[in-house]
Formats: sequence, C-alpha cells, structure tokens
Amino acid sequence: MTFINKVFIDHGSLDHAFARNALDRVREGFPDIVIEKNNYPCGLNDSGMGKDTLHFLPYKGEFLKPCPGTKEYICCGYNILNIGTNCPLDCSYCILQSYINIPNLRVFANLEEELGNVLNFFDSHTDSIFRVGTGEFTDSLAIDPITFCSDLLIPEFSKRKNVILELKTKTININRVLASKSRDRIVVSWSLNSPYISSREEIRAPGIKDRLEAARKCQSEGFVLGFHFDPLIIHPGWRDGYLKTLDLMDKYIDPKGIIWISLGSFRYMPALKRIVRKRHPGTIILDGEFIQGLDGKMRYFKPIRIDIYSFIKEHLNEWHPNLGLYLCMESDDVWHESIGWSPGNSQGLKHYLDVRTIELFG
Repeated sequence: MTFINKVFIDHGSLDHAFARNALDRVREGFPDIVIEKNNYPCGLNDSGMGKDTLHFLPYKGEFLKPCPGTKEYICCGYNILNIGTNCPLDCSYCILQSYINIPNLRVFANLEEELGNVLNFFDSHTDSIFRVGTGEFTDSLAIDPITFCSDLLIPEFSKRKNVILELKTKTININRVLASKSRDRIVVSWSLNSPYISSREEIRAPGIKDRLEAARKCQSEGFVLGFHFDPLIIHPGWRDGYLKTLDLMDKYIDPKGIIWISLGSFRYMPALKRIVRKRHPGTIILDGEFIQGLDGKMRYFKPIRIDIYSFIKEHLNEWHPNLGLYLCMESDDVWHESIGWSPGNSQGLKHYLDVRTIELFG
C-alpha cells in the first residue's frame, strides 16, 4: 500500500465509524502521511487521476445499481454495489480514465449505514436471485487492507440465500477475506490476461502467477472462484500468451470450484483514445482493427472477436467442460459463432448464471 501519499477528508466523513476506523489504519501504517480536511481538488486532468490520494466522503447517490449494459448486446443482469471509485492500479485500458471526472481513491464514508438499506431491498425480494459485485468502479480488494470493507460485507451477504457477493480484483490483498469465518454466497474473482498484457499494460498490478496463487489460497480455504478474461487484447503472439495463462490456471486451480468465467474483448468509448495516448504513450492496446459498435464503443471487427473467443473457449473446454463460460456484452450471433450457443437475450443470460449460482451454493 505504499502508493498513498495524501488523504483528503470531506465534511461529515468522520461522523461515520467506517471512515474513522479506516483513517486510524492509515495513520498507523503511514505515520508521515499528509491529511487535509475539506481542502481537495475538484477537477481532473488527463495525467492525474489521484491514484496516490485517499479521499473519504459521504456518498449521496444510490449504493446499489444495475450494471449499465445496453439493449444492443446481451448483458448478464449484474448489480453493482458502490463502495467507492477509482483504483490505485493503472491499467492502460481502464475505462475509468474517461468515466471518472473527480480524482482520487474515493472511499464512501457512509457505506456501513447505507448497507442496511441495500440488504433490506434484498430481503424484500426473496423470490429473486441477486448477483452483486463491488468491482465495477474500483477494484474490490485494492484498498481493502485499509478500509476492511470485506469485513463489513462478507458476513452480511453470506447469510442471505437470494444474494451472492462477487469480489473482483487484480490484487493479492486476500488477508481480510481469509480472516472471515463466512464462505457461503461469496465469490472471489480475478481479472486475468496474458502475461504479455499483464506486464506491459496492467501497471502496478501483481503478475498472473501471483494472482492465481492467491486464488488457490482462497479456494483451499473454501471460497468459490470466478475468473474474467476481460478485456481480451490482440497482441503479438496472443494465442501462446493466453495459453500460458490457461496453463497456469491448470497448475493452481481446481476447475470444479469455479462458478463462472467471462470473456470480453477490448472495447472503449472514442473519448478514451486520446486519454490513453497521453497517459500511456507506449501502449499497444490501440493497435488493433476496430469498428464502432451498436453501443457507440469501438470494438474489434466481429471476425477477430469470434476468433479469440473460439480459441479461449476451445482450450477451456479441454481443461473442464463445465466452467460457466459466458460472453460479456456481445451479440447473439457472436455467441453462436464463437462458443456454439447463446442465451438469446439478457434475461436468458441472467437465468443461466442464476442456475450456476444454485448449482454451486444451493
């Protein structure tokens, strides 16, 4: 956690025990840290996202929101629990570079209080299954050693039979997860890529081997795992590169303990291109052949996407035939041509993943 060099505390944050306790950990771990109250920059420039600055503030918006998929592509029906925004990692392809317009690693001080409203919502809809993740606008575990957010969330989600919580990360910050006594309804997931992309484009992130060693540790201690190959990126020797990652998965992971694996190709809103060029001038992620999709995002040409999905699917099936494989934000025809079937629509994909949830958790 050596990335932190400053902390901003917004007005009202210290009214909340969640923020006070986290700040105490910052003071203990970083005794020389600069802490400022009610005095922080409100603008964001292309080069500085405040990835070295913690910012505690009460969040006034909704803590639970549906994944912002589009009707043009099949979406999985995921729900997002907003615990904060931004991430200390600095992946060249990260959509947050163009999405976030306020800098810093924002930690929502009122999470503990607002969590009660979220849980009440789940409890009032026991006829539905909710798949909930915290890794949409941040990494689920990147600053968990400071916030202890997993201590707050895991026990509450674990006791509810109609909800699962997915903690998605590129880090190896699993100590708080492993310290929990709860295992039921919790999925610990890792974003994976080829070693080439990991080493060049996923700045500050642990390597693929380290991530899979952390995943093995979680699995050995009773957690269900998920994996996400998203974004898959075309690069020199990409077939051999992704095979190296699949070989490492075979070495470290028992496939029978995986609830799902998602595949998604690199896609981006056009505004991201300029930011990426400025912040990551040595990147190769923009070198592919792209076309604007139905949702306005730039995507690889359809035959390229089908090729890479088909390749990954073939080799995953050789490893284990029942991995809960699915595509993220793709069209019905790409599903059919690349992995041989399709859920038909977003409701069909939600049903497929809900069934996976029942199979692994009951």
